[in-house]
Amino acid sequence: GYRGASSATGDQGASSATGDQGASSATGYRGASSATGRACVALAAGKDSRGMVGEGSLLVLVERDDHGAIVRHFAAMCGTKGVVAGRWYTLRGGELVDVTEEA
Repeated sequence: GYRGASSATGDQGASSATGDQGASSATGYRGASSATGRACVALAAGKDSRGMVGEGSLLVLVERDDHGAIVRHFAAMCGTKGVVAGRWYTLRGGELVDVTEEA
């Protein structure tokens, strides 16, 4: 709902916030975070995790090495830096990669 929050911390966990101004985070290995309402934030911070946002929302991705250290990060509003609403993204080699077909 409105200003809702969702979090997934385990391996391959899924977190979704669908209301306006919601926040979603996935911090486990191969986690998935989606925030599809307006003015939301989706954070995908686990190794090999992915994120999705809706119009007017912020996508934050973290890339980790094999030891769990953060090596790169990415943040962009939907509609900028190649982020399209309703698509799944991850970071690979510091590059934004659309993984919708892999999901």
